[in-house]
Amino acid sequence: MQDAVNAALLRKVSGRLIPFMMLLYFVAFLDRVNIGFAALTMNADLGFSATVFGAGAGIFFLGYVLFEVPSNLALEKFGARRWVARIMFTWGLISCAMAFVQGPTSFYVLRFLLGMAEAGFFPGMILYLTYWFPAPTRARIVSLFFIAVPLSNVIGAPLSTLFLELDAFGLKGWQWLFLLEGMPAILLAFVVLRFLTDRPSSAAWLTTEEKRQMETLLKADQATPRTHSLRAAFTDLRLWIFGGVYFGITVGIYGLGFWLPLIIQSTGTFTTREIGLLVAAPYVVVSTVMYLWSRHSDKSGERVWHVVLPAWTAAAAFMASAALLDTPMLAYFAVILAASGVFATVPPFWSLPTALLGSTAAAGGIALVNSVGNLGSYFGPMIVGYFRDASQSYAFGLIAMGGFIFMTGVLALLGAPKRSG
Repeated sequence: MQDAVNAALLRKVSGRLIPFMMLLYFVAFLDRVNIGFAALTMNADLGFSATVFGAGAGIFFLGYVLFEVPSNLALEKFGARRWVARIMFTWGLISCAMAFVQGPTSFYVLRFLLGMAEAGFFPGMILYLTYWFPAPTRARIVSLFFIAVPLSNVIGAPLSTLFLELDAFGLKGWQWLFLLEGMPAILLAFVVLRFLTDRPSSAAWLTTEEKRQMETLLKADQATPRTHSLRAAFTDLRLWIFGGVYFGITVGIYGLGFWLPLIIQSTGTFTTREIGLLVAAPYVVVSTVMYLWSRHSDKSGERVWHVVLPAWTAAAAFMASAALLDTPMLAYFAVILAASGVFATVPPFWSLPTALLGSTAAAGGIALVNSVGNLGSYFGPMIVGYFRDASQSYAFGLIAMGGFIFMTGVLALLGAPKRSG
């Protein structure tokens, strides 16, 4: 009976928080990767080589990594409502400013500043979920939140390529893309201030009994031994290994996310609008696979193999796609399998570090793992661009991404416990 009551309460909480958090992350991810769609015309307009574009796309994550830990500590201090609103407002402004890039220098500077502005958003959201959901439910909840990423491709890909066709008031399509996709973040910053609730204890939409029930649920979760000291978290080898695991995951997510439109364009057989639809289609499959896999992880209580198996599946699929580039449709199906594998690793992965950490250590430790991991978000796009310029082919870049995601599985086996709730 009590389990049914708890489940009903968690459904109420997730129904209130998760759709809104998905919307925020949808806008965030779209502003990160819309550079890949802008590149379809921007690179030619500004004379960017593949190396320049890859470095600029990836340099976002250097700014992101440098400010990740302090941003997440600030969220813990000031509360998610105020800090997330600040993040969204500043990244929206800088995303709009991308419309006025003139050359490599302004491209690099604005991408770096965009990373600084957005630093702390994703780990802040992961931390925020620990305030509301106990560990045994977390993989499924993270998957619901993270579905915003493939959805941003499903909806954002055709929308972005549609914006590329705009040409008005002296601005080109890629400039309109940045302006129109940056504005929602600015507007949503004000919605966050009114809608987001910092903790269950301050939720006016919960009854007194529901607040007490939430407190009981979360206290039971906190009974598991955890690291609470920030210093202890930063010297815990397991967190650094987790950072290495996430490094390989982000190489695959962002290497593919930034370059897939250009890889499809390189076949020379599709219009810009068709490219948008072809980029969107795999992520419908990705969303379904990710949710079902994370739900299975929650039901079984197993986390590590739920990271390893899809990672190794993705590695094999990346290798296959490289070998099949001369037959674009077969390569395309291999990419769908690779994307599904990479994304399926994410929800069970985040259940591992969050199960180890509490209080301030959670804020700093989650940000540390995300910081180390997001270095892969820098190297992934850059590696693909380097190999493209060096070999005039995307094959070696796809092989490199496969190698990194294979090592993700190896590190997960070496560094994580066999079972973790």
